[in-house]
Amino acid sequence: MPDKCSKETRSHMMSSIKNKNTNPELLIRKELFLNGFRYRLHNGKLPGKPDLVLKKYSAVVLINGCFWHGHNCIYFKWPKSNHDFWYNKINGNIQNDTIVKEKLQDMGYRICVFWECVTRNDKLFHKSIYRLIKWLYGNRRTLEISL
Repeated sequence: MPDKCSKETRSHMMSSIKNKNTNPELLIRKELFLNGFRYRLHNGKLPGKPDLVLKKYSAVVLINGCFWHGHNCIYFKWPKSNHDFWYNKINGNIQNDTIVKEKLQDMGYRICVFWECVTRNDKLFHKSIYRLIKWLYGNRRTLEISL
């Protein structure tokens, strides 16, 4: 199926998508801050520049967009145009995520992956923030928060 936009328009649209300070990230940061947690953002010294680093808890929070990280949820759909490009791009992101998580664990960090889809439902989001806070105080190595 051909793209509905010109190549230049599509390129402009895709380049305007942020990879830092996204809406899901801002929501999670706000809730953690209101609950007394302090964190560093996008630490370039760590593999993958984790979205949130809570050194006091030896924890990182990776806030993943469902599309860009190929989440198996109702919000992820494979693009109909330029299939090979998107297949390689998204699967490359998934492989990179696995490598980054292994490196962070080897460095002694606990890892929470918080998926974008959870932030789209207020009730579920607040329950998930509670789960995240409970996990931070605990000692489990990993946590995945998704639909």
